[in-house]
Amino acid sequence: MSFSLFNLVPAVYRLRDAQIAASQTLLTAAEQIELATLQSLTSPSPDQQAELAALVAKSQRGPLESLLMVIDEQLAVMAEDLDQLYDDQFIETCAPWVIPYIGDLIGYQSINGITPTVDDPRSEVAETISLRRRKGTVLVLEQLARDVTGWGAHAVEYFKLLGVTQYVKHVRLHSHYAPNVRGWQPLYYEDSGFSTLPRRVDVRAPAQPGLPRPDILNIGIYLWSLGAQTITLGTPTAAASTNGAACYRLSSLGVDMPLYHLAASQGERIEQAATPANVPDLLSRLVLCADIQQGVGSNYYREGGSLALYVTPAGSTTPQLLNPYQIQVANLSGPDGSWNNVPALGSPYAASIDPQLGRIAMPPLPASTPQPALTVSYCYGFNAEMGGGEYEREDSFVVTKQEEIFYFPDVHSPVRYSDIPTALQFVALQLATLGSAALEVTGSATIQVTTSGPQQIDLPKGSTLEFRAQDGARPTVLLDGELLFSGDSSSTVIVNGIVFAAGAGMTPSGSTPMGLLHVPATRPDTTTNLLGTLQLTNCTLVPGWALQPTGDGTYTAAQPGQPTLIAEPAGVEILGSLSIMGPIWAASMVTVNLTDCIVDATGTTLVAYAALDGQSGGAPLTLVGCTAIGKVHAEVLTLISDSIVWAALAAGDSWVSGLVADRLQTGCVRFSFLPYNAVTPRRFECVEQALASAQPVFATTQFGQPAYAKLWACTSGSIRRGADDGGEMGGFHFVLAPLRESDLAIRLQEYLPVGLSAGLIYNS
Repeated sequence: MSFSLFNLVPAVYRLRDAQIAASQTLLTAAEQIELATLQSLTSPSPDQQAELAALVAKSQRGPLESLLMVIDEQLAVMAEDLDQLYDDQFIETCAPWVIPYIGDLIGYQSINGITPTVDDPRSEVAETISLRRRKGTVLVLEQLARDVTGWGAHAVEYFKLLGVTQYVKHVRLHSHYAPNVRGWQPLYYEDSGFSTLPRRVDVRAPAQPGLPRPDILNIGIYLWSLGAQTITLGTPTAAASTNGAACYRLSSLGVDMPLYHLAASQGERIEQAATPANVPDLLSRLVLCADIQQGVGSNYYREGGSLALYVTPAGSTTPQLLNPYQIQVANLSGPDGSWNNVPALGSPYAASIDPQLGRIAMPPLPASTPQPALTVSYCYGFNAEMGGGEYEREDSFVVTKQEEIFYFPDVHSPVRYSDIPTALQFVALQLATLGSAALEVTGSATIQVTTSGPQQIDLPKGSTLEFRAQDGARPTVLLDGELLFSGDSSSTVIVNGIVFAAGAGMTPSGSTPMGLLHVPATRPDTTTNLLGTLQLTNCTLVPGWALQPTGDGTYTAAQPGQPTLIAEPAGVEILGSLSIMGPIWAASMVTVNLTDCIVDATGTTLVAYAALDGQSGGAPLTLVGCTAIGKVHAEVLTLISDSIVWAALAAGDSWVSGLVADRLQTGCVRFSFLPYNAVTPRRFECVEQALASAQPVFATTQFGQPAYAKLWACTSGSIRRGADDGGEMGGFHFVLAPLRESDLAIRLQEYLPVGLSAGLIYNS
């Protein structure tokens, strides 16, 4: 309450109460000692000042004031309860227990709430109340699709696109039966949600999800599920020169790669229908050409946008952003050394770019003029935040104390290390005193390890070494030899956010197993390697070691089937999460646990998991929400859950199946897709490959493509909704795409106009 009952009592009673308080000792002996101690302090802390004030007030409070204080407290409780009763009338201020009752009052239907925009019941109920005012409009449907799925979305009323003979008394000038083909946009967007071409009627109900079915009663909900992931100031890969021009590929792995553009926000409340700029999509030549012609007003080409090219002249260390008018958009297709349309000597353009292939060509310069260094910022498409990427990973960092973090490149003067192996060795030496330390790689540049041969990092007992990319960075490390980790007992190595690939000088050597990362059997002093844990988080161990362009726009794995991770010593535990890797070879006494990962042997008939010989049973294996492309042979399948093992046998293959467990009495396989005739322990709700039976339909299994390992929506429901929570099996289970569709279907039931039906169409 804002007033005290004691202040309303007549003054004569308050004076008498004060006299009683002064004539008696109201504090206990301990409180008196504490009061004297606090009063003797010269600079008490805020907590001590508050305690002192409470003791002084108690020593001066009479019995009447104490009694009325108790009554004040009860009145305050009653007043607070009355205020809360008023607040409970509104969803913004009500108590948490009231939210379900308000939701039931307005007919709110609960959903899984996967995306951040709909994972809070209070905001969802409040948003439902807001959307009721616009119920039945197409913009509400578009906003629902965007918020519930978390993807780019656009709603189309198909009756506006139907080609019909118009009524002469009500001519719609903007609607033509014959398409307007004066510009490039109508034909370019012909098969997308932004098509303006008239269509003939299709009276079938829209599929869920399916193809566009233009009809008066149909509404198409177009979804862009692939996201645009950023690379900031990355290092392009040099390609063979064409007619003296400097040629590059934007990909740090040196292959052709389509560029994407970021989605411009429509705001929290959608007031206008989405445009192509509001969804993450391919950045084509036509789109980029039209964009850069706007100069400084361009949407995609700009600093902090979807694409930016920087040059660093010789003798300078500051990258300079190329002006949009200095860039030419061209078709740079063709084999290496013979690219088409490369700029010639004296070209008015500083660079030509092909966004559909991810290629750049800079004009040749006079012999005495050095070519400036090129750095690029761009976006690539991918289905989820898996593998190395610039997405937020700070919550997964283990070493957080600033004094335990070392940076690469070294910011110390003088410089203490200049390459990755030397930096790791330096940080490992600090573990004897620090106990834990991190080597944090800044930026998204490509780092070439020039030290040939294996590089072994050894850890002291009980220490932790974290080798990670800075939050918001995605470095690519090109190795010229294996990176080996060893240590004393209870030591841990954590690798976070790094992309590893083999450099040009790294090739398999004889019959000795060789991978990108290796946990050897012995330490540098030949004693037994006692490393406790190797943990991979948001990492990419490039399947096939590296990608090799064929020159015609395609590429292959440089070393198909070669292991990317080898673990030998008994007792070491391999933990992987949200990572992409090639084959794993693990000895029998190792433990391998993978969650939300892709293990890719680059072919279904190659070996994705086995022992050190690449054939016999490997260490006990756990796969939860994983996709394995290739054959798997383990001693024990401890647990396979919500996973896909996509394997096949080659002609004359000695394997009995693409998935084999040596011990069938231990372990469990549940809610997973298995190859034909799989040898596994007990199963529960699994789908086994067979003739004319359900099987996964991948967009592509070629690593490096935007839709890599993504299941098409046409995949059978027994697989796409066959996980234990109703989600899809495989490495992208954590995306929960089918549950997002289910949430959207629940929302659309309420907001669709009577008699209309909606279909989901994936644009990407």
